[in-house]
Amino acid sequence: MHSITVPAVPTAVAPTRMVWLPGAYHAARDFVTAGFAEAVRMRRIALDLNFVDMELAHVGDRSALQRLRSDIVLPARAAGVSIWLGGISLGGLFALDYAASHPDELDGLCLLAPYLGNRMLTAEIAQAAGVAAWQPGELAETDEERRIWRYIKSRPADSPPLFLGFGREDRFAAAHELLAVTLPADSVNVIGGGHEWSTWIRLWENFLESRFT
Repeated sequence: MHSITVPAVPTAVAPTRMVWLPGAYHAARDFVTAGFAEAVRMRRIALDLNFVDMELAHVGDRSALQRLRSDIVLPARAAGVSIWLGGISLGGLFALDYAASHPDELDGLCLLAPYLGNRMLTAEIAQAAGVAAWQPGELAETDEERRIWRYIKSRPADSPPLFLGFGREDRFAAAHELLAVTLPADSVNVIGGGHEWSTWIRLWENFLESRFT
């Protein structure tokens, strides 16, 4: 599994690592280009970054999540590193799917404008008066969209933190709002902007300021 690692200090391992998953048609390199690593460096935060390539073809492919687990997450945990999993757009779906499958292996989630499923599913949840009243029904093994909403609905109160950031003009904002109402107010950051890197880098900077500085 190809990834780009940007350590906080080249000669040491930081106590916390953030593993980032990109959206559709984006790559690990795009995080670096957008300034994600620079934002950490400028703030002198002891946070190692790992940007992982995931592809649209990985939707519904459980082997991709297993490689993420075996190649990246488990080795870091074995070394005593705290792991946060982050995802942008489709990467947010992958991150939630991982959390639903292995809830005890992550110390937190950071989701920026996550893709949360097709509009028929999110409309079904909205028509049920929100996640609390919605019933997921029977789930097929390959139905990761319904599975992540079941996970959102059933997350225990003492689960690792989940941070959600999105732009008000994002095309997925209605789905984001369904997730937002399930979270503490200080775990949600809504700013002006659309589904684009200029919005996501500002949300990332806000997350760093609120959680790591």
